[in-house]
Amino acid sequence: MKRLLSLLVLALSASSAMAHPAIFHSESLSSAAQAGFFHPFTGLDHLLVMIAVGLWAVQMSERDSRALWLLPLSFVSSMILGAMLGISGIHLAVVESGILASIVILGASLGMAWCPPVWIAALFVGACGLCHGYAHGSEMGAGMIPALFLMGMVAATSFLHALGVGGGLLLRNNRFLLCSRIAGGLLVAFGVYNFFTAIS
Repeated sequence: MKRLLSLLVLALSASSAMAHPAIFHSESLSSAAQAGFFHPFTGLDHLLVMIAVGLWAVQMSERDSRALWLLPLSFVSSMILGAMLGISGIHLAVVESGILASIVILGASLGMAWCPPVWIAALFVGACGLCHGYAHGSEMGAGMIPALFLMGMVAATSFLHALGVGGGLLLRNNRFLLCSRIAGGLLVAFGVYNFFTAIS
């Protein structure tokens, strides 16, 4: 009986492998999700902005507690839309400028402890997410399954937002304002450096 069951499992595995194209094999599935997950970590600009969104959410939450979840959610939602546009091949000429602007404006918002109404902050963060998502989607490898690539990317982005929120909450009662101002200043400097590097 054990041998019969083993043969049956083996036969089903073989027939399943023959019935689906190569892109549906488990190796391809995992590689698409892994590529999406690690992609936000490959660019320092993306990495810093996603953490900064979490920090700004903590800073904003002093006035409106909804910012803790609304800002990260706005970024992730718009990022998915932007990634879909990038994957579909739709050309958006303002993306690179938008990414640079998001770095500088988000850094300035942190540095100056700017606390606008939460819906304005959510709209701005959503615009940032759209630009960054488009950049990620347009760089997706050929042959990958978009849904799995997006799932990995969303997981990584959520992790980075959580890192920013968690770090901010840990520091909130211990010189958080000073740390967030320094982080904002460094982010602005990084954005300005990237701008002059791009035009040189």
